[in-house]
Amino acid sequence: MHPTLPQLNTTSPAQALQWLGGIYEHSPWIAEQALAQRPWRSLAHLQQSMVQVVRQASPAQQRALICAHPELAGKAMVAQQLTQASTHEQTSAGLAHCTPEEFARIQALNAAYTARFGWPFVLAVRGPRGTGLHRRDIIAAMERRLHHHPDAEHAEALRNIHRIAELRLHNLLGYQPKQGHQVWDWCEALAAHSEPEYAAQGQLTATYLSDAHRACAQQIAQWMQHCGFDEVHTDAVGNVVGRYHPAPPHAHAPSLLTGSHYDTVRNGGKYDGRLGILVPMVCVQQLHASGQRLPFGIEVVAFAEEEGQRFAATFLGSSALTGHFDAQWLAQRDANGVTLQAAMQGAGLAWQDIATLQRDPARYLGFVEVHIEQGPVLNALDLPLGVVTSINGSVRYTGEMVGTASHAGTTPMGQRRDAAAAVAELDLYLEARASQSPDCVATMGMLHVPDGSINVVPGRCMFSLDMRAPSDAQRDALEHDILAQAHAIAERRGVQLALQQTVRAGAAPSAPAWQARWEAAVQHLGLPVHRLPSGAGHDAMQMHKLLPQAMLFVRGENGGISHNPLESTTSADMQCACDAFAHLLQQIST
Repeated sequence: MHPTLPQLNTTSPAQALQWLGGIYEHSPWIAEQALAQRPWRSLAHLQQSMVQVVRQASPAQQRALICAHPELAGKAMVAQQLTQASTHEQTSAGLAHCTPEEFARIQALNAAYTARFGWPFVLAVRGPRGTGLHRRDIIAAMERRLHHHPDAEHAEALRNIHRIAELRLHNLLGYQPKQGHQVWDWCEALAAHSEPEYAAQGQLTATYLSDAHRACAQQIAQWMQHCGFDEVHTDAVGNVVGRYHPAPPHAHAPSLLTGSHYDTVRNGGKYDGRLGILVPMVCVQQLHASGQRLPFGIEVVAFAEEEGQRFAATFLGSSALTGHFDAQWLAQRDANGVTLQAAMQGAGLAWQDIATLQRDPARYLGFVEVHIEQGPVLNALDLPLGVVTSINGSVRYTGEMVGTASHAGTTPMGQRRDAAAAVAELDLYLEARASQSPDCVATMGMLHVPDGSINVVPGRCMFSLDMRAPSDAQRDALEHDILAQAHAIAERRGVQLALQQTVRAGAAPSAPAWQARWEAAVQHLGLPVHRLPSGAGHDAMQMHKLLPQAMLFVRGENGGISHNPLESTTSADMQCACDAFAHLLQQIST
């Protein structure tokens, strides 16, 4: 019999420690200290209480915890000296059945890793779904992490230890994050649809109205129907829309609007956008299965386009709902010369009806969006969820410094008009200035010396500026200071400066009432509420023009990397998002 959470909350400390003492490898002190946090509101709360014990531990205690873990496919495994839990974990990943070549490679990497860091390589080999990683993925992770900075790798080892503990805790209580597994499996199934030239390389790419993109739309529509949505259709811009009607006494009640995008960047990740479609879908599925209706409707929109990969325009799906779809976009051409209008016609979309898609705000309560964080903050804090305070406003420029190209050997340092040095000085100022303002960022993503030569002082240097902040006032102040500094640098160095603004987007602060609902949902799970801005743009930024909006972020693995095949999250974190979304629905219902 598995113990239950109520039993863990009420039993004696000795009995609770007997159950929980092996969750962390040879480290019962973690469970012992976490017992002070009882009663735990949820399994996630229990797990988080142990995570915080480790975070507050001394560096020596943390290092000892890491060193308590055995090597993967190491001597202890061969000698059958692993704990029962470690044996199950390594066996589930097939490490007991390595080929001679795989075994030799793992042993070599173990030795190199230990020599570099001084502790064994730790990986949650059961993976994000709990079913076990493939040996090639384990080897790839070892090769990748071998090059980490020691501080970063120390933190990554602890994060993997927490994941191992989470899975052991699930086993102890006989728990399965069923909705999280469902969302994870759906993401895997959607990732099977990729454009041929990328699929051949094992990469995921589904740009607007490609065959892969349209296959995703069809699959999402089928799932919506199976989930129990009352209406499912694809609209004139390619959005897949599912509606779950309110309870009969509230037939004309407004609806909650939610969703995200299903298109991807080229060679992207499996969860960006798609997570925000599938989490509300699985919540509707649960409502339908239990025969439950709410006093408001739920409208889930799988936005067809957000990334701007095939055509220059972005947010095609959400802009149609807010009435900001620009008819001039229809003349844009992709890399093959196909116009947006022709692509829509080829996909059977009635582009003439796009103007009719604009939503009436009187018929909606607001817009919420669940999204993978696409950044390292939650990952570094060991938190599964975060509440978004604002989607950053941004402004972008392309620029050029023009000095004098001259001989690198004969031009004295004090007589140079070095365009690249001027831009480099500006780049350092960007870093310093943005660091002074909370949650602001500034990036020089492109820096190029045309026709540069190793023995020539650069006469021209082209560059880009990207400045973002949680409020328009912060963004404008950041922009003002950076542009002023650019002009001052150019004047002092005797170079000419040219700047052209390419993008200006307003910030989208979260509606306080909706942000508070997300915070209450996170608190209900017993998790700390961490508030953070979104540095990336989202469909919620467009919906902000029409409705009050707020977002929930879900932790990403692998340092929170996104727009990358390494983008990942766990089914347990997806379950937390599902639970939070369900609680948000309950709050609106009362």
